Amino acid sequence: MRLLRYLYILALVIWLGGIVVAGAIVAPSVFGVLQAWNPVDGRVLAGRVFGDVLQRLHWLAYAMGSVMFVALTLHRLLGARPEKYGIRASIMAVMLLVTMYSGFMVTPRVAAIQAEVGGAVAALADTDARKVEFNRLHGLANVLLAATAIGGFALLWWEARE
Repeated sequence: MRLLRYLYILALVIWLGGIVVAGAIVAPSVFGVLQAWNPVDGRVLAGRVFGDVLQRLHWLAYAMGSVMFVALTLHRLLGARPEKYGIRASIMAVMLLVTMYSGFMVTPRVAAIQAEVGGAVAALADTDARKVEFNRLHGLANVLLAATAIGGFALLWWEARE
């Protein structure tokens, strides 16, 4: 059972750590450095780089969420029932669903707008439908990432209590 708990915690820490590193370190660094190099083209390139990072983070999240679910479920079936299994499994399911929505719906739509514009979305008029949609999707992606992080921190706090 100790191995299953270890795998669960390891997967949670990798997933949550990836979110924190991407959002708090990678995004500000990539955008800061590339925009300082070239305010317009640098922002476009930074968006492409961070989009790639986000796509990789999504795939990591799918894998780590699966490991977490399998480890927690096996722990439940083979040993002592983990405390509040249903709540924990529900939090994991919501985290995965939110991440999948972001990865399969939001991120591809953002990329499609960027490809259609072919340059800086920020250079479009504020009333341009593509810019409005891009900004809405960008905000939604931030909310989804934050919601996933909150779920991850809740699960981590739960583990720290046990």
